[in-house]
Amino acid sequence: MNDISQTPRPWASDAARRRNTPPLEGEVRGLRESDTLQLIMELTDVSGLLPHAIARRTGLSQSELHSLRHLLAGPLGPNDLARTLGVTSAASSGIVDRLESRGHVSRQAHPTDKRRTVVVISDSGRTEVMAELRPMFEGLVAADARLSDEDRHVVDAYLRDIIAAIRSLL
Repeated sequence: MNDISQTPRPWASDAARRRNTPPLEGEVRGLRESDTLQLIMELTDVSGLLPHAIARRTGLSQSELHSLRHLLAGPLGPNDLARTLGVTSAASSGIVDRLESRGHVSRQAHPTDKRRTVVVISDSGRTEVMAELRPMFEGLVAADARLSDEDRHVVDAYLRDIIAAIRSLL
């Protein structure tokens, strides 16, 4: 295991870094320095940077990128896409217009209600998103493959608790 004192702590305050003390010392009951907690905080930070970095490389906005990511799972109605993104239907329409102009999505008739439309990701949209995400997914698959069934049980329970803690802020 690497030495936690040598690991940058971007989530610690500048004062805590200078004193080399745990972040939020005295603020959160039971908080203790641990490699695992440091790694979770680093994962949170890196995850937050990911959409911006991929959007910059692809020339997409973060909203366009998130739209494509959600559309990978299947077509969505324009209003459903707006709700998923947390934007107005007008904003969602602009996002779809821009993606459509790049050939990444198309508006198609709803399969059962011809009065409605759905937004469908195109092959070029799928290719662009997966070209960016594939290396990460391959690394995740490799990391998962190294876990034993017993390890996976512990990691799964821990990650569920972490997700619940983060969702408590949403």
